[in-house]
Amino acid sequence: MNVQLNGVERAVPDRSTVADLVRLASAPTTGIAVALDGEVVPRAAWGTVVPAGATVEILTAVQGG
Repeated sequence: MNVQLNGVERAVPDRSTVADLVRLASAPTTGIAVALDGEVVPRAAWGTVVPAGATVEILTAVQGG
């Protein structure tokens, strides 16, 4: 199935979870936020299966001043 992962269309295995996509993106597992179709996904819900055609954004927290 295809999803938009950080603005890039990617083919991923069917029934991929949010956690699977975080690993696929080689993102750190701390200091990040994940949005699925514009809604923040709490870490406790990273087992959620991502539907085909979904948009997933993985954002890294940045400290600024």
